[in-house]
Amino acid sequence: MLLAGCEVIERVKTDIQKAIANHPLNSSSSRSPAQTALKEGVDLYEKGDFNGAIKHLSNSPEIWSPERNIPVQTKALKYMAFSYCVTSRQALCKQQFEKALRLDPDFDLEPGEKGHPLWGRIFESAKRSK
Repeated sequence: MLLAGCEVIERVKTDIQKAIANHPLNSSSSRSPAQTALKEGVDLYEKGDFNGAIKHLSNSPEIWSPERNIPVQTKALKYMAFSYCVTSRQALCKQQFEKALRLDPDFDLEPGEKGHPLWGRIFESAKRSK
């Protein structure tokens, strides 16, 4: 009985992984150049290369093009802020959050990001100062 349950879980897990892999946002062919540059920067962050993420996200012309893709830019600023926070550069972290809030006054962190011990209070401070 337990083994059958494990097989079902594995099948569901495989189905979810396939769905994620086939989702349009995960297909490089359907991403804009700005989204591709953002993903590359987020990937660096997720691998622990925080300085590389900052450099990539801040210097990618695709992200900062005149078309002003606000969702991409605010997400880039968010990951730059996270990267600054985890490398103990709180003032720069706050500046990135403030820039994101200037681009989009409704910008907010995801529920799982809000109470983070490194950037939760800094983000709230940036929101209060806008």
